[in-house]
Amino acid sequence: MNILVINAGSSSIKYQLFKMPSVAPVCSGLIERIGRPGSVITHKVYNGDSENKISLELDIPDHESGMFQVVKLLMEPGIAVIQDAGDIDVIGHRVVHGGESLSKTTIITPEVKQEIEKLFSLAPLHNPGHYQGIDVAEKIFPKAIQVAVFDTAFHQTMPEKAFRYAIPNAYYTDYGIRVYGFHGTSHKYVAGQALTYLGKPDAKIITIHLGNGCSMAAVNAGKCIDTSMGLTPLDGLIMGTRSGNIDASVIIYLTSKAGYKIEEIDNLLNKQSGMLGLTGFSDMRDIRKLMSDGDKAAKLAYEMYAYRIKKYIGSYTAALNGLDAIVFTAGVGENDQLIREMVCRDMEFFGLRLDREKNAGNDAGIREINQAGSPAKILIIPTNEELEIANECARLLNEIKAATPV
Repeated sequence: MNILVINAGSSSIKYQLFKMPSVAPVCSGLIERIGRPGSVITHKVYNGDSENKISLELDIPDHESGMFQVVKLLMEPGIAVIQDAGDIDVIGHRVVHGGESLSKTTIITPEVKQEIEKLFSLAPLHNPGHYQGIDVAEKIFPKAIQVAVFDTAFHQTMPEKAFRYAIPNAYYTDYGIRVYGFHGTSHKYVAGQALTYLGKPDAKIITIHLGNGCSMAAVNAGKCIDTSMGLTPLDGLIMGTRSGNIDASVIIYLTSKAGYKIEEIDNLLNKQSGMLGLTGFSDMRDIRKLMSDGDKAAKLAYEMYAYRIKKYIGSYTAALNGLDAIVFTAGVGENDQLIREMVCRDMEFFGLRLDREKNAGNDAGIREINQAGSPAKILIIPTNEELEIANECARLLNEIKAATPV
């Protein structure tokens, strides 16, 4: 089964092709700066331990043009992985927000697309791009089955006491205002990997996804019982440009006392806050360099970032009534040694005892960085959202096939 996984953003397309049941991608790629001058395409084809890489810079005015370039690269002479577009059996689309109605992986129909469109206001940075990617894929791969995998789906196992807000009931029933959570595909993948590694199917795990967007999940026996992002991806941890948790009165104050418009506050909290607002930079590598040069704002930002994570570990350990492991994943979680050290510092009460030498290593794959005898494991598990999406697509189609009368 040839499954092409697509993650379409507002100005980008990430993709990987899997020949299932193999879990190793045969190729992957990224198109950046769609709709801007000097679009960049990076395409990689894997053959055992070898890799062929193509980098192109050309103008790609829209997603449709970008997808045509993807097809062309998939059939590139000498490194072709398919003969024509008809060789693709399934397109797996990452969709950030599925709301309550789209709570599991599903085949895309006109009705499903309408629901995705209705949720544009809850994920304005993501769902419009995903919708556009689906539209284009339907044109270019008309024979392929189009499947949507939702970031919010993994969090649908949360109990109502965890996902409801303490506002009048009508705002939930009429407007769907509740905690949805995001990064679910990543949390599900690394939690599953952790359960296998620990050999304990009923393990209590806290997964910590740290990238430009950051979120955490409390996972009991593979099921999410709480998560840090809320109605939108703005809530929870301090992120690259998002504020995370903030008193709602700040918004009231800025509108009533300082004359801010809602659009300005939206831009402030989503695009100008977080580490960017604290330091002038959103990339942790730049902030780390500032801190090493003695910048006090960068030092404070790192401390705030780690402190917020520590507070969630405490609350989620309480919600789980115990802790077997925490898992660091995504770009910052997998690569920022200092953040991991700061998060785990003075956390012995929760059974977390970091081994600084192991933490400083850079081995590939799953890494255990706790001290021997630590009551709770501290793991680094590289996330693989594209593989999880491919697995979800294969699982859904196999279920449909099994339920279809011969």
